[in-house]
Amino acid sequence: MALTSWNTVIMFDQTGAGQSGYKLRNRYYGGTSCTTKHKDLVDPTCYAHSVEYDIAANKIRPLRLDTDPWCSSGSFLSNGTLLEAGGYGDGAKRVRFYRSCGGGKDLKCDWLQSKKILSDERRYASSQILGQHDRVVVVGGRKVFTYEFVPKINHEEESFALPFLHQTNDKHSGGNNLYPFLHLSSDGNLFIFANRDSILLNPKKNQVMKTFPRIPGHGSRNYPSSGSSVMLPLDHQHNFRKAEVMVCGGASTRAFRAAKKGRFLKGLRSCGRMVITGNHHEWNMEHMPQPRLLHDMLILPTGQILIINGAKHGCAGYDNARNPSLEPYLYSPKKILGRRFRVLKPTRIARMYQSSATLLPDGRVLVGGGNPHPRYKFHNVSYPTELRLQAFVPHYMDNRYQNKRPIILTIEYGEIGYGKEFIVRFRVVEDGQISIDNVEFSAYAPPFTTHGFAMNQRMIMLRCKSIMVVRENASVSAILEAPPSSYVAPSGYYLLTVVNDGIPSISQWIRFTHDA
Repeated sequence: MALTSWNTVIMFDQTGAGQSGYKLRNRYYGGTSCTTKHKDLVDPTCYAHSVEYDIAANKIRPLRLDTDPWCSSGSFLSNGTLLEAGGYGDGAKRVRFYRSCGGGKDLKCDWLQSKKILSDERRYASSQILGQHDRVVVVGGRKVFTYEFVPKINHEEESFALPFLHQTNDKHSGGNNLYPFLHLSSDGNLFIFANRDSILLNPKKNQVMKTFPRIPGHGSRNYPSSGSSVMLPLDHQHNFRKAEVMVCGGASTRAFRAAKKGRFLKGLRSCGRMVITGNHHEWNMEHMPQPRLLHDMLILPTGQILIINGAKHGCAGYDNARNPSLEPYLYSPKKILGRRFRVLKPTRIARMYQSSATLLPDGRVLVGGGNPHPRYKFHNVSYPTELRLQAFVPHYMDNRYQNKRPIILTIEYGEIGYGKEFIVRFRVVEDGQISIDNVEFSAYAPPFTTHGFAMNQRMIMLRCKSIMVVRENASVSAILEAPPSSYVAPSGYYLLTVVNDGIPSISQWIRFTHDA
């Protein structure tokens, strides 16, 4: 699942799962009609396996997939194009591109497949956009202990060995280092976390700069143990020099082997936070209210972390988990230890393996999916394949906060150069009077979310240089400063949000670029 800068959401599953919930009139392959005959009703090529969801219109449009993207990775390029790498079978070395043209049934935007292929098969790999213009690094994969760049610098460039992936591989437990957690530090280096260990890689020199302490406790954090990770918002108050990573949940030691024998071990409750910049590195540990794995961690416009979806026992993989985590958690990073977690109202829908979630511009969180089975199963199972979408509505959207909610009127310059000033005009009116209190401004890079990890997710708390009330039209004019470099904010589209006393506006798109 991925939110585009056209306010649509791209969703896809594996092409080999059988008949999806969206039947096509004509096959993508050959264009022949899909009839009501049995052979067509069971033919997966008569069903869509990727769609574009138009949020405002609440409509979906089927998209064509030429190769299987199951267990792939994704990153957004500077022009809003989604670069999607790897997959399964015929898709394991493929690179695909999707650039939305705004939804609607009559539009012809579709997946394009690159003629160039990856050096290695990338199933269960992760990708991260780098500070260099439109350069993506893809790390790991099943039985693959390398990383590579897209695009290549030259025709001779291939993949680079990463012994760290060998060292973190539990070969008898499904790996436990797949879908490694990647975060681009504000100094341009790449944080890589796999299993229980982490390093800092200089992607320009292809050199490991640091080896961090092992996260305390037993168990594992990466697929198939499937905890999750997030980099906390980068803040101008620290001149963006403090980058802090958080890792939460995962599976117990030997959970993978136990699940294969029908025993489902309790997941991990622990979370660790560590500053990855500077010279002092130590994991600061705390505990979630319950054990959790297979969950998503999303940064809300308030800077809080939403932990949603998942299970309490088992691990990732088909029929490997039990006891769904129905209650989301709200984590407040700035509160004191012991008061950071808040348990929210539960859903009634189990969202375990292969579920996903993404933040929407209006502040809601779109939640979908969940299929613990090798193929679609809707009946006679404890956890059916889930085709329903849900919107999780955070507390800040309650009507009682309407008088505090900012309304963005204009943003001067849609494309903004690094370190440049730009103006945001907004309005907050309470009882006919302008009412602003503790105003903050954030820029958020939406992620590509799969298998419990929101790749490329990033929030930057922007510096406000001045703020002025304009009485004539009851508005507020703020002069903001763009991030200083593409290491802090890789070039591309971001959701700008005005937050007034903890209540966010509806977000609007801006673009940070080298070319402004």
